[in-house]
Amino acid sequence: SQYVFVILSQTRISRTLLIQVWNSIILANKKQSMSTEIESQPNNPLHGVKLADILEHLVDKYGFEDLSERITIRCFTDNPSIKSSLKFLRRTPWARTKVEQLYLKSQSSRR
Repeated sequence: SQYVFVILSQTRISRTLLIQVWNSIILANKKQSMSTEIESQPNNPLHGVKLADILEHLVDKYGFEDLSERITIRCFTDNPSIKSSLKFLRRTPWARTKVEQLYLKSQSSRR
């Protein structure tokens, strides 16, 4: 794609057209990489499930009080909310892993 940009920039076309062509190349590359990413995780049970959906499911099923007993994380004990918990879980991989594991257990027990 770098070469296409160089070739197009050396020809006598308008800058607007050059930008449109460049953006369409970038968009095509993104679509191709996204489809490869989707195909590369067929056995991941969490693939396509948003963290917000996971957390809402757990809060609906257990509530924050029971959730804080199952997973000892301060965002579930001290003034808990979905928003603050999501913020913490997105920044803290070990806590997110615990929440995802509980979600998977709750899904397997549901079946």
